[in-house]
Formats: sequence, C-alpha cells, structure tokens
Amino acid sequence: MTSPIDLHYWPTPNGWKVSIALEEMGLPYNLHLVNIGAGEQFEPEFLKIAPNNRMPAIVDPEGPDGEPIAIFESGAILQYLARKTGKFGGPTERDRIAVDQWLMWQMGGVGPMAGQAHHFLKYAPSMEPPNDLPYAKDRYRNETARLYGVLDRQLAKNEYVAGDFYSIADMAIWPWASLWEGQQQTLDDKPNLARWLDLVGNRPSVQKGRAVAAEKRSNLQKDKKAQDVLFKGKA
Repeated sequence: MTSPIDLHYWPTPNGWKVSIALEEMGLPYNLHLVNIGAGEQFEPEFLKIAPNNRMPAIVDPEGPDGEPIAIFESGAILQYLARKTGKFGGPTERDRIAVDQWLMWQMGGVGPMAGQAHHFLKYAPSMEPPNDLPYAKDRYRNETARLYGVLDRQLAKNEYVAGDFYSIADMAIWPWASLWEGQQQTLDDKPNLARWLDLVGNRPSVQKGRAVAAEKRSNLQKDKKAQDVLFKGKA
C-alpha cells in the first residue's frame, strides 16, 4: 500500500492545485493545515520543508529510491506527482513539452498577475490606511485580461489547455481562473475559457480537492490581523 503523502496546505488557489492533483491521482494524503493568516508559514518546522515560507508543500515518505523527500513550489510538486504516478503529465514527449509550457505560463503569468489583481482590487483598498491605487488596479486587471485572452485562444484549438487530454496544466490554471470575478474579468468575450472552466470544474476530483478545508477561508477584506501578516510582514 502507498504511504500517505503529507500535504502542508491552506485553501488558496495555490493550495488547491495540489489537493486537486492528489485527488485526481488517487494518492492518499495526510492534511496539515498551515494557517497563513496567523503566520504559521514562518514557523521553523515548516521552513525546513518550505524555505520560502509559502505553502503548499509536501513530504513524500516514498520519494526517489524509496527515501523521503520534501518539495515546495506548487509547480514542482505537480511535476513530481505526475512523474511519480505516470498520470496527467502528457502521453507523449511533445505533449509533455506542451504541459510544461502551460504550467510555466501559469507559474510565471496567471498566478502572479491574478494574485496582484486580487490584492489591489480587493484587499489594498480595505487596509489601514486604505491603498486605493488606480494605476495598480488597472495594470493588473488589464494584464490578467490579456492572459485570459491568450488562454481563450488556446482553448479554441484544444479541449484542454495543453491538447485533447487533461493534465497538471489544467490543474494549475483552473484554481486561479475560477476566481475571475474577483479579478474583475469578463467571460462574455471568452467562450472557450467559459467552456473549459465548466468542464474542469465539474470533475468530481476537482470539486473534492477544491473543498478541502474550504471552511477555513477567511474574508481578508475584514481580517486585519491576517492583512498584517500577509501584506505587512508582521508575523
């Protein structure tokens, strides 16, 4: 029997990537909540696993050569799990290259830009003192829109992001794209993106992974303590 993977997690888009992947791949896991609003990501024991003080992270007791391994960075975790299981990485080498491209596109584009859009559109204006910055709001809203336009055009040619197969690229992008409303985006001119959001979102394992510890999500617009920890470094 496969030993459970330790998942260090909080219910955010980056956390959902890995909980979704574990559910899709049928891998058993033990959940370890890392309350980022309370500063638990700065605790010494967690930093041994994730030195960049970010979750998610995993510890696989059955890593390479049968020895335990700790992995941080959600994209690296997804690639590792795909290799470990032989699932969702792409059926051919060309497909695997496509998956890697779109995974890196998420890591370097959609994640950071949509994250900044959330910050400046929703959270910064509610801070003390308020930081309502029109330039920053326009900058990240517009760049997120550009990226979703790229994604819509890709999905006009393919059922899923990297081709006609579901992959870790879809698992990485969907959690962020599913929050398009909070990023002040529209799907009216992106029918292929809308189709894909429903297609992926209706998968039972996606729904199960998305629901992990969902009750722990807080309203950062009202949680001043969490704002201090996450945005001002006051752990």
